[in-house]
Amino acid sequence: MAQIKFGTDGWRAIIAKDYTVDNVARVALATATWLKHNFKKPSVVIGHDCRFAGEMFAETTAKVLANAGIKVYIAKDFVTTPMVSLGTLRQKASLGVVITASHNPPSYNGFKLKGSFGGPLLPKEIQEVEDLIPEENNINLEILNFEKFIENGIIEYIDLETMYVEHVEANFDMNAIRNSDMNFAYDAMYGAGQNVMRRLLPEIDFLHCDYNPGFEGVAPEPIHRNLMEFSEMIKLAEGQINCGLATDGDADRIGLYDSNGEFVDSHHIILLLIKYLVEEKKMTGKVVNAFSVTPKVKKMCDHYGLDYQVTQIGFKYIAGVMVNEDVLLGGEESGGIAVKGHIPERDGIWMGLIIWEYMVKSGKTLEELIEEMYQIVGGFKFERIDLKLKEADKLRIMENCKNDVYKAFGDLKVNEVQTIDGFKYFFDNDEWVMIRPSGTEPVLRTYAEAATTEAAFKILEKTHATINKA
Repeated sequence: MAQIKFGTDGWRAIIAKDYTVDNVARVALATATWLKHNFKKPSVVIGHDCRFAGEMFAETTAKVLANAGIKVYIAKDFVTTPMVSLGTLRQKASLGVVITASHNPPSYNGFKLKGSFGGPLLPKEIQEVEDLIPEENNINLEILNFEKFIENGIIEYIDLETMYVEHVEANFDMNAIRNSDMNFAYDAMYGAGQNVMRRLLPEIDFLHCDYNPGFEGVAPEPIHRNLMEFSEMIKLAEGQINCGLATDGDADRIGLYDSNGEFVDSHHIILLLIKYLVEEKKMTGKVVNAFSVTPKVKKMCDHYGLDYQVTQIGFKYIAGVMVNEDVLLGGEESGGIAVKGHIPERDGIWMGLIIWEYMVKSGKTLEELIEEMYQIVGGFKFERIDLKLKEADKLRIMENCKNDVYKAFGDLKVNEVQTIDGFKYFFDNDEWVMIRPSGTEPVLRTYAEAATTEAAFKILEKTHATINKA
């Protein structure tokens, strides 16, 4: 049997290669052992997204846990990751399990673990579960009868979608959004957000809201290059769609478009959310961002007198702070954002609804709200390019970063370097570039910020020229 290695908040692998029923059972066995070590009467909430055979893998997990005497609450149909996290918290369950590979390509599935607090299980516990994975599955799954477990009450169906809908209705002025003159659109990317958005806002425009486990061959990650059709749909509407929301495969990440079909990145979304929560909702608390997020967030926190903290990249680090401190917002560059009053978990739908409520309540377009935000922090554009490199080149460049080789990139003189997670080089005029290696593939991530898109790409161009030479 192959060794199973966990990533950020669990395990992901290619279906039928490493992601098999037997291997899912191995992870479920480790999960059962961990639960029994840590809880007197453990219980688990399980859900799956729209990926191939999600229901089968969820039922396999449920059977293994039930066989170990653990109470299981399982969703009947596909659900979003935030629904499982919310359900785990509401049921006072010991753990949540989501069968999902989130934004990964369609050939992948995964096994995400959620803490009893309603967010990603923290790194220490994730490691403990991984350490317990047996070398092989020693359970005969064929003799474990799912229906029998249901009859005996050890496995119980739970309606996580209705729980989530009621939670939304209690926290948003949904009638204001539904009855507004503004028009909205939603692209589910064939992911798990499709049903709940139809329930919440049946009158809006929908795209890719069908069951399609192959995602039409496109990784369900809500970044511009994967959302061209959605962007085009908004452009063709010629201003008739005021804002478009997209979410990834398990609906925990957000993508956003203005009325011109222009992509609004997560840096802008984070700043808009802070402005709305502080000014309109009169909320307070610390803001916690991953290292790759724009420093403009600190400028906004200074403006409102909010505490600000930067973490390593990975939502698990943000969640760790949110569980222990009074946090207003936690956010990542990759579209994962959480806010106070919900759960310490990324939730693309929740963030989109806050933006739509902001637009409706203010009577202002997204473009106008962004302009107002620029009055506080200044205008900016952010771009990112992932370089596919040979491992040797990747290592050489990272060694150069560590040895402080790069004093300038072309004519851009480095004024300051920050090294929380990767290397962030600051230039004049609030411009910066960041270099960070991927931990899982031969990719070097490069990020840049400047006053214009053209200037941001120019910084990336100069950076690539410098690192490829040296």
